[in-house]
Amino acid sequence: MGPVTKEEILQIFRDSGALLEGHFILRSGLRSRQFFQCALALQDMPSVELLGKALAGKLRNYSPVTVLAPAMGGLVIGQEVARQLGVRFIFAEKENDVLVLRRGFKISPNERIVIVEDVVTKGGRVSEAVAIANSHHAEVCAVGVVVDRSNGNANIGVPMESLLPMTVETFSPDNLPEDLNGIPAIKPGS
Repeated sequence: MGPVTKEEILQIFRDSGALLEGHFILRSGLRSRQFFQCALALQDMPSVELLGKALAGKLRNYSPVTVLAPAMGGLVIGQEVARQLGVRFIFAEKENDVLVLRRGFKISPNERIVIVEDVVTKGGRVSEAVAIANSHHAEVCAVGVVVDRSNGNANIGVPMESLLPMTVETFSPDNLPEDLNGIPAIKPGS
C-alpha cells in the first residue's frame, strides 16, 4: 500500500464526524466555518495507526530521539508517531494556561526532538512547545501536524510537516461575514 492520500485523510475526518461545519471560535480567537475535531478522528485505533505512520514517515529523516506533544490535542497522535518511530514520547501540559513540562519529564541538551500536534492554525501551542525544548537547549528538528490550517502563515522557526494542509478561511470576531453573524458561535474545544 502506498502513502496515504489527502483525500483518504479527509475521508477519515468525514467518516468520524471530525470535520464540522458551522460558526466556530478557534483557540487562536479567530472564527471559522470549519472545525477539525481531531479527537473524533483519533478515537479509532486503525485511523490513529494510519495517520501516525504517515506522519512518522514525514518526520523519520529528521532522526529524532524524542517526540514532544502539547496536551491535549497532540497526545494521541504524538504517542503513535513516537511508537512508529521507536522513540521516547513526552508531553507538555497546561499550568495556569501556559504549557510546561511536568510529571518528571526531562529534556537533555542537544536532544533531537520533533514536536507533534493535531491541528495548527496560528501555531501558538506548538511555539510554546518549541520554546520549552529550546529552554532545555534541545535541538528541535521539526514540527509534525495532522492538519495545517495556517494557510502557510504559522511561523514556528523550524520545518513543519503536515498530512493535510488546508486553506481554511478565518475571520476576526469583529469582522465576520454576514452568514456567520447569523449563527451562534461555538467553541468546541481542541
